Amino acid sequence: MTRAEEQALLRQLKSDYRHILINYFTTTDQALKDCIDKFINSIFSANIPVPRIIEIHMEIIDEFSKQLKLEGRSDEALLDYRITLIDILAHLCELYRCSIYQ
Repeated sequence: MTRAEEQALLRQLKSDYRHILINYFTTTDQALKDCIDKFINSIFSANIPVPRIIEIHMEIIDEFSKQLKLEGRSDEALLDYRITLIDILAHLCELYRCSIYQ
């Protein structure tokens, strides 16, 4: 993968993850589950390391925090979004586990 392709992939993953974060606590439909599965499969296929996933999470949470502060609102609720990260990493671990035993 070229550097440009890698950057484009990371931008797309960040966009997908932002969508997941925004909808994680408000939507329980199959579309969100499919989005999470697609995100996990993309990360797995591209061999994205876990620290990079955490960086993406922190970058987006930081952006959300700045926006909330600009609006004069507390960013305390963003702590709950750690659950999303844990869920994503758990799905990724399961995918790794399944790939090892196939």
